[in-house]
Amino acid sequence: MMKTFNDKMTDISFCLENGRKLDFNNFLELLKREKPQRPTLFELFLNDNLYEKLAGKSLEESDGPDDSNNTSSMISRYKVIIKAFANAGYDYATVYGSDITFETARKTRENTKTISLNEGAVITDLESFKQYKWPDPDKYDYSHLKSLETVLPEGMKLMVMGPGGVLENVIALVGYEQLCYMIIDDPGLAAVVFEEVGQRLVRYYEICAPYDAVGMLMSNDDWGFKGQTMLSVEDMRRYVFPWHKRIVEVIHAAGKPALLHSCGNLSMVMDDIIDDMKYDAKHSYEDNIQPIEEVYERWGGRIAILGGIDVDFICRSTPEEVYNRSCAMLEKTADRGGYALGSGNSIPYYVPEENYFAMIAAAY
Repeated sequence: MMKTFNDKMTDISFCLENGRKLDFNNFLELLKREKPQRPTLFELFLNDNLYEKLAGKSLEESDGPDDSNNTSSMISRYKVIIKAFANAGYDYATVYGSDITFETARKTRENTKTISLNEGAVITDLESFKQYKWPDPDKYDYSHLKSLETVLPEGMKLMVMGPGGVLENVIALVGYEQLCYMIIDDPGLAAVVFEEVGQRLVRYYEICAPYDAVGMLMSNDDWGFKGQTMLSVEDMRRYVFPWHKRIVEVIHAAGKPALLHSCGNLSMVMDDIIDDMKYDAKHSYEDNIQPIEEVYERWGGRIAILGGIDVDFICRSTPEEVYNRSCAMLEKTADRGGYALGSGNSIPYYVPEENYFAMIAAAY
């Protein structure tokens, strides 16, 4: 039976006073589409204000005199993020495996509300492709994945996400419109750009997956618009999906679950995600594409469903409305399993904090 909403559920104190025992094994049960021992939370990431409020510590604070170097600063930041996720009741915390990136001419995303998919392209033809300096995944530092073992609370694991995905990084390097032209005019060049990006991301996950502190890995790669995939289904299967299949294979080879975060309308490729790529779970949903309640009924028996409480709904609704919808979703899935409560995408700075706390309070 749905619990009664009260105003106290919209504040951090509710989480801290009703703290939960963390248990990543509970999350693994969910990923196997089994009924977890208790309602389970999932979020790709929060925002810095929420991290600091939940952890009770600034992300800018250092833990000692050695925090002047990049690795130590990264560890200090992740300590705050881990504490924030733990205090909110998540069985994991999201981190990056390293700071590997594909350099483009795109301006920094910091304080940028929108960004063009055509901005910053650096590969336009074979000559510019040959001149591009590709990053070597093996030359980056992943040591924090070992160091953070001693920081994780009992029962908690890390979720490693990628530095963008295969399609995202190719679009950043080539530009969306130019990529569409390239696939028609020079499909061989398009293929080798995808290969250079894809093989590096495969190696990135291959390096990250074996660490003991890592419980699962997220392949984050937006594929769609509101009505369809960004490329034709045929081109998605030709250029994008084979690399995701390899990413899942290296993650599974390490005995870890592989999760997919991808925005957009992917209804035409869900069979590929489930049966060919064999992802264990899918994240990112919007009400104006298909409400999470319908998504779960359609695909919940074949793949774990994560989040889905639409971000726009969370922003525009009252805390009680957010709480009630979250409770109803947990009740719908309680006996069948394979669902974790969370937003349809993430918790950016403009999400009202009281509405975020009302959502996760439903899991308590």
